[in-house]
Amino acid sequence: MMWGYWGGTGGWLGPILMVLFWVLVIGGLVALVRSYGRAQTEPDRAQEILRERYARGEISRWELDDLQQGLTVK
Repeated sequence: MMWGYWGGTGGWLGPILMVLFWVLVIGGLVALVRSYGRAQTEPDRAQEILRERYARGEISRWELDDLQQGLTVK
């Protein structure tokens, strides 16, 4: 058998897998932080659009209030 080929720690494959593991972990954390940042700004943009529609007269004050309540209830 060729048990000695891989060595006890994975031979040449061990360091490559370790680097790949850390790249995936760090990439996942970066993606998570970016998505969290976007989630925080979306309701603000929705509120802004509602205020713009109200200012243009597209929706009434009561519609604005109802729509804003819908944004805050999740």
